[in-house]
Amino acid sequence: MQRRVLTVLVLGQLLAGAGLAAGVTVGALLAEDLLGGPGLSGLPSALFTGGSALAAVAVGKLSQARGRRPGLAAGFAFGALGAIGIVVATSIESLPLLFLSFVIYGSGTATNLQARYAGADLATPERRGRALSYVLLGTTAGAVAGPNLVGPTGAVAESLGLLPLAGPFLLAAVAYGGAALVISLLLRPDPLLEARRRETAAVGSATPSPSSITSSPGVTTAAVSGAAVPGPAFSGAAVPDITSSHAGADAPARIWTGDVITGVAVMALTQFVMVGLMTMTPVHMRAHDHAVTVVGLVISLHVAAMFLPAPLSGYLVDKFGTRLVAVSAGLVLLTSGVLAAVSPPQSTVLVTTALILLGLGWSLGLVAGTTVLTTSVPTSVRATVQGQADVAVALSGAAGGLLSGLVFAWIEFRGLGFALAALSLIVVAAVRPRRAAGAAGAPRVTAV
Repeated sequence: MQRRVLTVLVLGQLLAGAGLAAGVTVGALLAEDLLGGPGLSGLPSALFTGGSALAAVAVGKLSQARGRRPGLAAGFAFGALGAIGIVVATSIESLPLLFLSFVIYGSGTATNLQARYAGADLATPERRGRALSYVLLGTTAGAVAGPNLVGPTGAVAESLGLLPLAGPFLLAAVAYGGAALVISLLLRPDPLLEARRRETAAVGSATPSPSSITSSPGVTTAAVSGAAVPGPAFSGAAVPDITSSHAGADAPARIWTGDVITGVAVMALTQFVMVGLMTMTPVHMRAHDHAVTVVGLVISLHVAAMFLPAPLSGYLVDKFGTRLVAVSAGLVLLTSGVLAAVSPPQSTVLVTTALILLGLGWSLGLVAGTTVLTTSVPTSVRATVQGQADVAVALSGAAGGLLSGLVFAWIEFRGLGFALAALSLIVVAAVRPRRAAGAAGAPRVTAV
């Protein structure tokens, strides 16, 4: 069943990756052309990542109520609608419609990331990091091919009387629409609903009867349920008590433990750094006479570095824990920012290397944080919490995209690289050191 779920999710991600690449590759260039300067060229990135924040809440709530299938299918469908709106807006030169369409287009980005959670719903604890990483890996082919199709899709757009930079969004509309169909028709059984059914059955079989509790005073429900719960990886802190969450859905919830907050912080910070540097790289390269095709190739390699190493990131998480991988993510992002800052503008090789490291650091941080959210939150509230977490990630990306344009206009690309490199140190600082007490042995169980 898990293999089938992963197969369908990867197929959907193969299509959705091409939709994701459009905004990444030409969004800033399109804004620069329509707005007449680079100062607000980060605005499309801010808009579609801000839109992804709204979509993350909606997809999370719909998935929690109805399952992953309707949540993911609806998110991809709205992404396709947003891409169509962008094409129409460029043809009639309507900035309000363009900005609104970028917000709706962000639904595809949010759903593309939310799909990784579905890959981990039915995974065993020892393979959870790798399971979600396979879904991220599925994004690679479309996301890498997308930027390299800027030229061909631009030619198609011109033949239809549209701006060449609208071409990639024609591809995005088809890609997101195809992903919505794949998920809607093939994602059966629904992984979240099946995980919830299994968890309920496990709780029912593990909870002792009242008579057995009376005859064995030392046995408690929390102890029985806690024995089967995998521990989180950041600090050996609290693990939700599955029995308590099912026994009283309306009881006060203690979901946002230190581990969950740390996981979200790592993902949000890595997203800010990644979006900030990635968004301004095409503008920086075109300002120094790099061809659009070269820009597309550099972004392709960056996107490949975001998703292609995902299985490695998952393996490292399963093998060494999320704490070490999260710290590694911060250090890799630090190296990327410094290298981008010191690279000569004409050096395609060094800029490309910086962008590859940027993608790798993002992969490490995202897989580490996602694993914590899946491990530490019960299925009764998992999709909702994951959606809320992705809001923080999306808003962080929106801030990174918007501020990067302003910083670029103020202190240019070199200053932007150093600023983001300094921010990467916060990723390292955000990961709490493992406490001596409770770090070893059975995980401590906290009622939800």
